[in-house]
Amino acid sequence: MLNSIITSKTRVKLLLKFFLNSNTKSYLRNLEQEFGESSNAIRVELNRLESADLLCSEVSGNKKYFSANTNHPLYKDINSIVKNFVGIDKVIDKITNQIGNLETAYITGDLARGIDSQIIDLVLVGKELDTNYIEKLIAKTEMLIGKKIRSLILTENQMTDYFKNKPVLLIWKHDNPNQLKAL
Repeated sequence: MLNSIITSKTRVKLLLKFFLNSNTKSYLRNLEQEFGESSNAIRVELNRLESADLLCSEVSGNKKYFSANTNHPLYKDINSIVKNFVGIDKVIDKITNQIGNLETAYITGDLARGIDSQIIDLVLVGKELDTNYIEKLIAKTEMLIGKKIRSLILTENQMTDYFKNKPVLLIWKHDNPNQLKAL
């Protein structure tokens, strides 16, 4: 879907990189290695996105780091489109309802780094979660979005050790006992 609207593959990769996880920062040479594309193609798209004020930049040493401009009026819309593109919206809808005492849900792995992937690494944190129901929902969601979902269920105590030195993207949290909120 996104590829047919935005014809530049490099621009799509950059939007995924920076708008999937707003904490992502990267510089030109790092993006060149990650995308396997020429620095010139990436530079052109970075300049366009920065000129449109969709990306912010800061210089540290001899590197210019780019990140999403979360204050841009279209940030939330682009973030939502990117999440829809990778299927996170359907994962949230299908898996977070009626599975037990879910506290938080995270995406880790490539998607948390802002890299499109055919595998969604999902970490569910809570107590007494219905694992059989979760497995059924994951199977249905995989068919719906056409991607593989690897899930892991942790308690809050286990979460701290698991998340050390891993990219993490919070996608859902339980705000209070009477209200569930999708991020």
